[in-house]
Amino acid sequence: MTDQDPARPEPEAPGPDAVETEPETVGEARPPSVWHQLRHGRRDRLAAALIGALTLLLGFAFAVQVRSHDGGEDYDRAREEDLVSILDDVNSREDRLRQQISEQRTALDQLTDTDSQSAAALAEAQQRATELGILNGSLAAQGQGLTMTLTDPAGEITPAILLNAVQELRGAGAETMQVDDVRIGVSSAVTGTAGALSIDGQAVTAPYVFVVIGEPQVLATAMDIPGGVSATVRREGGDVRIVQSDQVVVDALRPLDEPQYADPDGN
Repeated sequence: MTDQDPARPEPEAPGPDAVETEPETVGEARPPSVWHQLRHGRRDRLAAALIGALTLLLGFAFAVQVRSHDGGEDYDRAREEDLVSILDDVNSREDRLRQQISEQRTALDQLTDTDSQSAAALAEAQQRATELGILNGSLAAQGQGLTMTLTDPAGEITPAILLNAVQELRGAGAETMQVDDVRIGVSSAVTGTAGALSIDGQAVTAPYVFVVIGEPQVLATAMDIPGGVSATVRREGGDVRIVQSDQVVVDALRPLDEPQYADPDGN
């Protein structure tokens, strides 16, 4: 008979559903479960994503802060010296703008004056061209004057008598004239013989009709002076008839002479 300790209970027999487990060894770590590994990995990825997002946000905020600092000025926190400097710069810009506006206005006034002067100069040049055209016979003209007719029934009026009539009319202030259909110019020449006269190579025949623009009374008086044109024509058997008028027309045109040796000066 075996002695048994009455205070120690007897071990119970294992049941039919019991699972045998190996005894744990003291000091050996248990490996983590699969669920533990999955949960730990998800936490790491979430933390990495959060760190990346925060990094991006911090970078964006830093960039905005730098751009805001570069693009504008924080006047609230600026020093008094800086504000004075900024104000001086603004005043300088305003002065420069006002100066530019003043210069532009001055230039505009000069352009306006230049246009006026140019228009006046152009009008004066056109007036002079018209006057020269009338004097040299390249333009028709009208105005007060007279019509003088020299008759020569005997054919005794010589080139000298006709040329003398032209010179006396010029001396009396005639501005322009024509004889028959020939315009008298500065270089006009009377040639031929008595009864067969030509002016600038164009034949003229009696009666010789002068159409003259100038002061009518003065021109008429010059023709009637003793020993003048009228007296000479009458001495040669002809006659002189003068009709003064407030409106006569000189419309015979004289072609301009082409210069043979002269050229415009390029200086």
